[in-house]
Amino acid sequence: MTTVHGPALRLTVVVGENDAWHHRPLFTEIVHRAHAAGLAGASVFRGVEGFGASSMVHTMRLLSLSEELPVAIVIVDDEEPVRAFLPQLDALIDGGLVILDEVEAIRTTSKQENHA
Repeated sequence: MTTVHGPALRLTVVVGENDAWHHRPLFTEIVHRAHAAGLAGASVFRGVEGFGASSMVHTMRLLSLSEELPVAIVIVDDEEPVRAFLPQLDALIDGGLVILDEVEAIRTTSKQENHA
């Protein structure tokens, strides 16, 4: 397994799980646009509890089920493609949170790639 270290930019977008774009989940639209933009990868994580600008706590605990749990979309790539993707988020997000973090990425290659 070969590893490559280098600087990268992590883009985290936090929205509500019911947020939509043209009758499609917003997180799905963001992932598909990131893929179409050629970004290295994107993952979606569903929160179990949280609150945002509304100050209302949403939770998945049994006695207080919520349908508006937080969802985080995390994208990591080199700085230039991530920053080039930001205008697409501007067109999609109304009331979400976008976070940019400088990170060190450790990219590993699979054993199959090493034997090719």
